[in-house]
Amino acid sequence: MYFASRMQAGRMLAAQLVKKYRYENCAVVALNDGGVVVGAQISSQLHSVLMMLQTAEIHLPMEPEAFAGISQTGSFAYNTAYSEGEIEELNADYYHFVEQEKMSKMQDMQRLIGDGGMISKDLLRGRTIILVSDGFASAFSIDIAMEYLKPVQMEKLIIATPLSSLKAVDRMHMIADEIYCLSVIEDYMWTDHYYDMNDVPDHSKIIEIIEKIILEWK
Repeated sequence: MYFASRMQAGRMLAAQLVKKYRYENCAVVALNDGGVVVGAQISSQLHSVLMMLQTAEIHLPMEPEAFAGISQTGSFAYNTAYSEGEIEELNADYYHFVEQEKMSKMQDMQRLIGDGGMISKDLLRGRTIILVSDGFASAFSIDIAMEYLKPVQMEKLIIATPLSSLKAVDRMHMIADEIYCLSVIEDYMWTDHYYDMNDVPDHSKIIEIIEKIILEWK
């Protein structure tokens, strides 16, 4: 399935969520910049807050798959594509490299985000949390988000996305109370491939969308 834009896909997801969750105590948490564009359409219809949990992958030399990932808040998760034994072995070889990458990735994300758009556990407690991305090639960003959300007492966890790979959907079924996915793709390519228009603005505009979401409530 292809979409004209992320805004269009967000409106389609919002139409599925609005009857059940409008005026409920929800928080939309976008997992990337494209997720903010999608999530803003949901947030404006549900009259909910919009936050962002930005993540970055950590790659090791000579390894084709990302080894781990970290969010701007420091929540960290290993890639489940690696076995426990492989993670232990690679950690032994690259411990200091990984630690340096953690600090570097966090600093880069915090510098990019600044104070605007920062996620808050206090604002999430007791709410129905809707994790949103513009597409899940893997469940990696979901696993990082779950590390962040471990101490948060939430009412319900919903994952909403226009696109997902089969592997990511399988992971969602293990984690989420409800899933809203418009298209499950067996041979997932890159996320931009499924949108006719690249409507992800620069990051300063992304932060502005988050900060002004209340003005967009409909």
